Amino acid sequence: MAYAELAGLPAYVGLYAAALPPIAAAFFASSPYLQTGPGAVTALLSLGALLPLAAPGSPEFMGLAALLALVVGATRVAIGFLRAGSVAYLMSQPVLQGFTSAAAILIVGSQLPGALGVQAPGDGVLGRAVWALGQPGEWEMASLALTAATVAVVFLSRKIHPLVPGVLLATAAGLAFSVLSGYQGPRIGAIPAGLPPISLDLPWTALPSLALPGVVIALVGFAEAASISRTFAAQDRTPWDPSREFVSQGVANLASGLSGGFPVGGSFSRSSINRLAGAGTRWSGAVTGLVVLVFLPFAQVLAPLPRAILSAIVIAAVVTLIRIPGLLRIWQFSKPQALIAWHTFALTIVLAPRLEQAVVLGILFALGVHLWREMPLGLDSWTEGATLHLAPKGVLWFGSAPGVERVMRRSLAAAQNVKDVAVHLGGLGRLDYTGALFLRDLRQDAESRGLQLRLEDVPPHAHRIVRSVLDWEPHRDEHSQDSADAQHSQDPPHAPDLL
Repeated sequence: MAYAELAGLPAYVGLYAAALPPIAAAFFASSPYLQTGPGAVTALLSLGALLPLAAPGSPEFMGLAALLALVVGATRVAIGFLRAGSVAYLMSQPVLQGFTSAAAILIVGSQLPGALGVQAPGDGVLGRAVWALGQPGEWEMASLALTAATVAVVFLSRKIHPLVPGVLLATAAGLAFSVLSGYQGPRIGAIPAGLPPISLDLPWTALPSLALPGVVIALVGFAEAASISRTFAAQDRTPWDPSREFVSQGVANLASGLSGGFPVGGSFSRSSINRLAGAGTRWSGAVTGLVVLVFLPFAQVLAPLPRAILSAIVIAAVVTLIRIPGLLRIWQFSKPQALIAWHTFALTIVLAPRLEQAVVLGILFALGVHLWREMPLGLDSWTEGATLHLAPKGVLWFGSAPGVERVMRRSLAAAQNVKDVAVHLGGLGRLDYTGALFLRDLRQDAESRGLQLRLEDVPPHAHRIVRSVLDWEPHRDEHSQDSADAQHSQDPPHAPDLL
């Protein structure tokens, strides 16, 4: 319910998103522990995607949220069926760390007005948070006390034992306080009785506007589910299938969209509790959904719950995700990777609430840095007798070929009393088609100068392309290596390293 409000939806929509989705996911899940439902980051991404299209809390907004869940679901199912689960690793750790810390700051900021019991003006998340903090005279003391008590109960329960239900205890205490004291501050209010409505009557004309956000949420939201499942699979030494998990998470979102919910994903905290409680199969998630379904007809008992309780629950859940020291430590290990992390962090803050744009730009920037680092190619050159030796080191691809071509041609032109050229390729990590064409042109250039060019130490991975493009045949020892490679290619594959 708290995450539904974070997404700009009525609180009861969170119950819809926690009912059918985990039941649907259980039929396809790969991890026996993964708990599917509303989550903080996914909720904030959903809010950013929907704000330009409708007013939060309106019927149009709710319809768009359900349609967005269908887009997310269809994307994940397609990725799973195409066995392309490895796409989940497209987000590098620096991008993920920068985005997560910035998103957590935005989430905490979005909850401050509710936690302080004020109605902040404006639309910007941080602007409203700053206004709320700057108006202490407007704070409702009861809301402030409830927020502090809720955060304290949640954190204290974690210290006692992970299975102590701090959120449940805080909710029960807040509900009892509201009923017994006649609390008249901001409350949840009326909750529709009955099961979730199943409907496809959605604003389909808005589908093009939700395509990009839906794909981004499908990938970013899956990162947490993938991390949870991989971690537990490694600890249990059991296999885990990311493509299958994509399908399970996709089906869960389809169920959420059909039942009036919003995008959902895996929850690290709930999955950890599920594992500690002794869950042994994926059907534990289905039990969770069934419990929520049974509770829905009686959900009206939560109507008096103060909204400050929900705001405090969200704050307590995400404040630990603000890891500025971790971002600073990246600088010690790799300045380019730190630049990626802080670039993504800044974009997430500046572009809020359009967080999907920040994610896309962060990924593109990370790819750009990677390509930039692959551009330089080392080159050692020396002369032995009448032979000029050239030894490129790195990756010879279309990006690095022009630079190394200039250096090698200069070395060739400057060579005196040289009769042949030996190009040593043993230091190449990869050779693409453009790089092979460059070597062919270099050989032709050498022959035009009356020099004989030969290739030495050609790595096995480059044999095929060099043979095809340069009409080159390996020496006898390299023929032996080819035979060994062919023999290895027929060996049965090793089991994947789960770590």
